[in-house]
Amino acid sequence: MSYATIGLLFALAMLALWYAWRWFAIERDRAPSRRWPGFGDAAIGFVTNFFDTLGIGSFAPTTALFKFQRRIRDEDIPGTLNAGHTLPTIAQALIFIAVVSVDWWTLVSMIAAAVLGAWLGVGIVARMPRRAIQVGMGAALLAAALIFLVKGMNWMPSGGTALGLEGVRLALAIAVNFLLGALMMLGVGLYAPCLILVSLLGMNPLAAFPIMMGSCAFLMPVGSARFVQAGRYDLRSALGLALGGIPGVLIAAFIVKSLPIEWIRWLVIVVVIYAGVQMLLSAVNHSRDGELSTTALPTDRPAKRME
Repeated sequence: MSYATIGLLFALAMLALWYAWRWFAIERDRAPSRRWPGFGDAAIGFVTNFFDTLGIGSFAPTTALFKFQRRIRDEDIPGTLNAGHTLPTIAQALIFIAVVSVDWWTLVSMIAAAVLGAWLGVGIVARMPRRAIQVGMGAALLAAALIFLVKGMNWMPSGGTALGLEGVRLALAIAVNFLLGALMMLGVGLYAPCLILVSLLGMNPLAAFPIMMGSCAFLMPVGSARFVQAGRYDLRSALGLALGGIPGVLIAAFIVKSLPIEWIRWLVIVVVIYAGVQMLLSAVNHSRDGELSTTALPTDRPAKRME
């Protein structure tokens, strides 16, 4: 293992400790009435991060499960996803960066682009009204389902053998990863698009794992801390994702390692499509409710601002 890789792993470990401390420090000063996660919250974290480590992705399935539960406000889902999945994702990155070879400059530049995109994107998402988030997440879920379909049907290129990029291809990869980092703050998973991206550019698909996991591991603490600071997330569910997710990652990476998961991909496609449609319908209903409540107000009083 090179000194550069050791340095990257050390920086990632320090970032994990900083994020855990920051999360605790913010919530310590808030109302103690917020409850600790139950078994269901931890189970969601375990299952989604277990399959995330095997390449399924965690954001879209978690969003679908949250939507089925109808316990979390739609506008709090992006923050909950990012805050809760941060520590399990860091665990994934530590493992795959250590064991999978990839060009150092390609890895670092794509990670830096994703972090910058997340930093700019979270400031926008944390202030977005409920309907805008519903529309954005609904569209994102349907896009995720399309990506899952492309992978399930083997319509994406199998990739090449390169372990790095240079020139125009590297510039394109950096630009796209910047956008994917920003979209992460809206709850759009980076794994599948990043895997498709590096495959299209001729890289070995295995090299995508440290890139996509490293990108998420470095960007998520930055964005998640801002979601936590703004209170735009559900603490109980986020803690459940974190506490259940880390064991899920370790079991998948060191014990299971691989599974015939094609049938799971198809199940995820169906579930994610359903959740995406429900999210868009919620946005439509929210808009109609807002119009009705506004028109029902007496004409001598100004209408309340509806988000």
